Amino acid sequence: MHVAELWRYPVKSMAAESLTRAEIRADGIVGDRVVHVRGAHGRVVTARTRPRLLGHRATLGPDGEPLVDGRPWRAPEVAQDVIAAVGAGARLVRDDGVERFDVLPLLVATDGAIQALATDRRRLRPNIVIAGVEGLAERTWEGRQLKIGDVVIGVQDLRQRCIMTTFHPDSLEQDVDVLRRINREFDGRLALNCYVVTPGAVGVGDPVELVA
Repeated sequence: MHVAELWRYPVKSMAAESLTRAEIRADGIVGDRVVHVRGAHGRVVTARTRPRLLGHRATLGPDGEPLVDGRPWRAPEVAQDVIAAVGAGARLVRDDGVERFDVLPLLVATDGAIQALATDRRRLRPNIVIAGVEGLAERTWEGRQLKIGDVVIGVQDLRQRCIMTTFHPDSLEQDVDVLRRINREFDGRLALNCYVVTPGAVGVGDPVELVA
């Protein structure tokens, strides 16, 4: 097995950036989901209810600050785009706390499960895609660990999937059959909620070993 893809989401619920190498700390990939959207009500807003957010791409600038469609996340033009996607009073907020993750800091997907689902892997919003996995072998990994060089990642459990899987990453067109299939064929769960045991750097192509 090896690392096939690495993904980071500097702004929660926006499109990801593809990486060739990533620094992984206790709270996941450096720069992942460090900015989120808050609505006029003061609560976090995601693409589950405002899918137009997926139409904007976030990357991490060299200064560690996110860019939205190539512009600083604090830029007035970005603020207007967020309001257009979410509604009046919406704004971007920086938050580096571990509570910024819906479940755990890392989501790991495998090529075998992606092939079984037979849809765009980006719908699953993984941080790490592992290749060389036979079929649905990931479903037997709960409670085990993945070793990538010096990095050790603990596998907690399978991720319960939500409505976000129904939106095409590019067109944003909704296909509810995707989630229906996940519920029907995969018991509603696909890809793995993971945490960091030993931090470090990982790169595309690095070998992956299932241990413990």
